[in-house]
Amino acid sequence: MSYENILLKKEDKVSIIIINRPESLNALNAKTIQEISTAMDELNSDHSCRVIILTGSGEKSFVAGADIKEFSEFGQEKAEELARNGQNSLFNKIENMSKPVIAAVNGFALGGGLELAMACHIRYASENARLGLPEVTLGLIPGYGGTQRLPKLVGKGIANEMIFSAKMVPAQKAKEIGLVNEVYPIDELLTKTKELANIIAHNSPMAISKAIHAVNLSDTEKGFETEIKYFGELFEMDDKKEGVSAFLEKRKPNF
Repeated sequence: MSYENILLKKEDKVSIIIINRPESLNALNAKTIQEISTAMDELNSDHSCRVIILTGSGEKSFVAGADIKEFSEFGQEKAEELARNGQNSLFNKIENMSKPVIAAVNGFALGGGLELAMACHIRYASENARLGLPEVTLGLIPGYGGTQRLPKLVGKGIANEMIFSAKMVPAQKAKEIGLVNEVYPIDELLTKTKELANIIAHNSPMAISKAIHAVNLSDTEKGFETEIKYFGELFEMDDKKEGVSAFLEKRKPNF
């Protein structure tokens, strides 16, 4: 499928989605959200793809935020529809993908851009990255899951500080508070992200899929019981048989 606002690259078991609107610092408009969502669906059903990397074009910006011009005249009903559709069609979809999605945050990740990165399972950032939720400066709050995902990553107090003040957090500080996993020079970011993706890609895809869903329930009443259920289910699957056989035969598993 051809896309206008994103680039899709497939490299063996790792696929890369590049948000490609450099003229607007890769801001999210409705078409871009729809294209990323479609690409996620395509990759989720592609058995050759094991891991997805999401990044922005250029070195200045991952995603600088939502395209404010698109919703500046909205009223309450349309605004709620915008947030609900965005959450359901893309942000929640990424979080619940059966394959890991890694954000390579190159530069600004603001507003919807940070919310997009937080929906991913892992975040690596460039040294020049700046992350924040500036919505209150517009008289708004985050609408794509920011008030829900940020406290889970950094704690309620730091989340409140970031949301209430609208301050941008530099990359190293983002690592210190747990908002990103690692920080690299901009020219090494994608290489380091690919290295991690390739390590993950050689592990059991079925086990990773189950792990994603179990971890997503880690702060709910269903978490422990889901872990037990998935642990048991995996014993009946080919990946477990191959993994255990490989361990006993002292060889690398072939998943």
